[in-house]
Amino acid sequence: MNAINDLWPEARNKGVLRLVTAGSVDDGKSTLIGRLLLDSKGVFADQIAAISGSRYSRAPADALDLALLTDGLEAEREQGITIDVAYRYFATPARKFIIADAPGHEQYTRNMVTGASTADAAVILIDAGRAQDGQLLPQTKRHATLARLLGLRHIVFAINKMDQVQWDRAVFERIRASVAELAQRLDIPAPHCVPLSALTGDNVVEASAHMPWFDDAPLLPLLETLPLERTQGAQALRFFVQWVIRHEGSTQNAFRGYAGQLQGGQLRVGDEVTVLPSGETARVQAIHRGDERQEAATAGDSVTLVLDREVDVSRGDLIVAGEVKPLVAREFEAELCWLDRQALNPARWYWLKQGTRLTQARITAVTHKRDIRELSTVDWSGALTSNDIARVQIRTRDALALDDYRHERSTGAFILIDDASHQTAAAGMVRLAG
Repeated sequence: MNAINDLWPEARNKGVLRLVTAGSVDDGKSTLIGRLLLDSKGVFADQIAAISGSRYSRAPADALDLALLTDGLEAEREQGITIDVAYRYFATPARKFIIADAPGHEQYTRNMVTGASTADAAVILIDAGRAQDGQLLPQTKRHATLARLLGLRHIVFAINKMDQVQWDRAVFERIRASVAELAQRLDIPAPHCVPLSALTGDNVVEASAHMPWFDDAPLLPLLETLPLERTQGAQALRFFVQWVIRHEGSTQNAFRGYAGQLQGGQLRVGDEVTVLPSGETARVQAIHRGDERQEAATAGDSVTLVLDREVDVSRGDLIVAGEVKPLVAREFEAELCWLDRQALNPARWYWLKQGTRLTQARITAVTHKRDIRELSTVDWSGALTSNDIARVQIRTRDALALDDYRHERSTGAFILIDDASHQTAAAGMVRLAG
């Protein structure tokens, strides 16, 4: 982050927007990020020189292939597609940005889920040429569905390659109407549509002279003004214990502490806390941050907590405070995105990882599956295969402290791991009644 502060010192206190770009293959995601980096002065001269002489460039002779600024893997440059999630950092005088370039190919949907899991906003690109009749591609619908399920507060649809349709307003309006229908069916609040050309830079940072009929903000000014406030649920205290620390000093200085990172809320010395799933209560006697003691900690701080009495606390336990407490249960419902090439086997146990907690789990039922093409749910009793999204019922060997993902990401998200291959089999989002 120091590079961002050096680039735009006045942006230090303006907040950070985490966003992910998504869409189908060749919609121009990497080129758009390259354009944002270039026009915001987020690239160095030697980087520009390197891509201008690259043998993998697919741009015209007199133009830069901006996608090469983010496609860092050799296989990506050879094939001209994004395979892994590439993170880039840049800043403007108004805001700092952490942007993830997610793959567009259906095979790498799991990478898109990874990039979106910590994002505040999604920019979903649509190729104006391929969608000029108003028909959205299935992968665009899938990414919009995932962005909504993952709780992203802002979803921006960037209608890219408008230069290839001669800046035709009618094309944009047809696509915007389809996006509005998609947003209504997915319950996406206030979606944004921006026509642009990442290749030429039109309507990315500054308004385009080719599209005088579009009087809303270009993409970057829009991103600079998206609200950063977190949801109200994110204010509840959630602290997964990552490590139990014994400090063997003098009798006066010795203590047993619990290290981890505050996922939400604030904590002060003297506050009463509850340890879950046991339900034991205690008060915070001390808060250590590194070698220093402090009176309080806030969300994002990595600290060690010392309690005022001996309580059985282990790695994976959750320390909470306040009136809003998680549900402690061994059975619950969840939205599941199946990511493994091997289909779900309901007879098998999988490892379930939630925060720092690890236990075994089984899928006891699949209640319905999402039809991405029709944007509907269908009753389903069969197996789940790669990229399927479904509502499932789960049973775990050990009790978990659970929040609804829509209110608390840290305790509402989990992954399933195949115990044989150690591959991530699925990403899940807890759904509680109410």
